[in-house]
Amino acid sequence: MSQATIEVARGDDVTLTCNFKPKKNENNLVIITWTGDADETSGQKVLFGNYYSNGNTDIGSDYKGKAFIETDLTAKASKLTLKEVTLKESRSIRCFVQIPGDIEGKSSDTTFLLVQVAPSRPVCKVKGTAEYGHNINLTCVSEEGSPTPTYKWERYDFRDVIQAFPIKTTEKDGVLSLVNVSMETSGYYICESTNKVGSAKCNMTLTVMPPSMNFATIGIVAGCVVGAIVIIIVIICCCRRRKQKQKLKDYEMENQVVEYEDKPPVENAEDGNTDNVAISEDRTYKAGSDDLKNHYDDRRGSRDNLNEGGRDDLRDRYDDRRDRYDDRRGSRDDLRDRYDDRRDRYDDRRGSRDDLRDRYDERRGSRDDLRDRYDDRRGSRDDLRDRYDERRGSRDDLRDRYDDRRDRYDERRGSRDDLRDRYDERRGSRDDLRDRYDDQRDLYR
Repeated sequence: MSQATIEVARGDDVTLTCNFKPKKNENNLVIITWTGDADETSGQKVLFGNYYSNGNTDIGSDYKGKAFIETDLTAKASKLTLKEVTLKESRSIRCFVQIPGDIEGKSSDTTFLLVQVAPSRPVCKVKGTAEYGHNINLTCVSEEGSPTPTYKWERYDFRDVIQAFPIKTTEKDGVLSLVNVSMETSGYYICESTNKVGSAKCNMTLTVMPPSMNFATIGIVAGCVVGAIVIIIVIICCCRRRKQKQKLKDYEMENQVVEYEDKPPVENAEDGNTDNVAISEDRTYKAGSDDLKNHYDDRRGSRDNLNEGGRDDLRDRYDDRRDRYDDRRGSRDDLRDRYDDRRDRYDDRRGSRDDLRDRYDERRGSRDDLRDRYDDRRGSRDDLRDRYDERRGSRDDLRDRYDDRRDRYDERRGSRDDLRDRYDERRGSRDDLRDRYDDQRDLYR
């Protein structure tokens, strides 16, 4: 092969030359095969085509209209031309010469065709959890790039000032390993992918958060637990109060108070009747009035005796009942006092429960304040990010303007070099004219 390595940009045409020297100058049959060795990506060989000395040429099915083979048996050379090369052709290209009866010597040779492609825009990712104390990896990979691109990471703070990486940070093949990350590890990271043809960049913002920032979940769980405890306490208090009311009602039903009142003595209606009868009989039957009067006096005396004894008995029974009523009334007052004591204790417990509720509300308010402060800080951090992105965008604009100016400068410098070359050519031609003039002058003399 004419060259061990050939470099070409993707999309350009390339021609490879294979020179051979047979054992005999004249050969009936010569076969030249152009192939591509297996590459690391696909692991498959490529057939470009075969040339036969009888004038036939076979081109591989994948390269018809793209590969062309030209052979000059007199000059003992064969050329393979590839149109608009791609990364598929970036491999070792082999030229294999077969001549019947000529098996000595070297029958094949290779040249490495390097198709150069600028790196594609890399993809930056975070592998791991960006929380305090964790180990994470920042990866940077370009899908395309030939030769294989190299990667370099840089770190900037929110003021767009480059910073050194933390201690124990390692970087290899586009992977930046960060150990035991903290708030100081946060920042703006840029990865640059570079090869001979060009370069590309990707960037990302790394924000390391504390593991206890998940206040929402903790607040919900705590609220549910406290709510359940309050509901259970209310249910228990209601049940106890209902039981106390039922006990008091049962006691009042068992110990009903019976009140007694003195009634005026009942006069016997027979007295009036007897007087009326006596008066009427005295008017009509005066003869029997004395007997009746004597009989009435006797009965009245016995009745007075009976009424006086029975009334004393009733008074005694009434006094006994009143004493028992007073005793029961005293026991009822004792029950009322005990009930009042229990009610006071219940009010005390209810007051302590209200105090617990007030303390819970105060703690909940402080937690809301912490959330508001966290939201404010987060908003300010987002503002800083936006300002940093704006500054970075302006810096990229400045870089683009600088690149444009540099390109124009290079173009002007190239045109100036062309002018110099043309000037040197003209100066050389002028020197030739002078020499010729001097020669003719010498001849004339």
